[in-house]
Amino acid sequence: METVASKLTKKYQATIPESVRRVLQLKAGDTIAFEIEGDEIYLRKVNPTDVAFHQSLQATLTEWASKADDEAYRDL
Repeated sequence: METVASKLTKKYQATIPESVRRVLQLKAGDTIAFEIEGDEIYLRKVNPTDVAFHQSLQATLTEWASKADDEAYRDL
């Protein structure tokens, strides 16, 4: 397993190392996702179709989006 590092700027930005860009086939303008699982974070390239699908669904997912709902279902 290869480990590479990148330093955060004052704006919490980091350069994705070349070896990671190569493996994920990243280009400028690509979207990446950070998947959080416990105390581990996984970085992956987002498929443009996934982004379009998510954006098209976002407006329809408002059924339980009020503060009262957040409070009522917080412990689930």
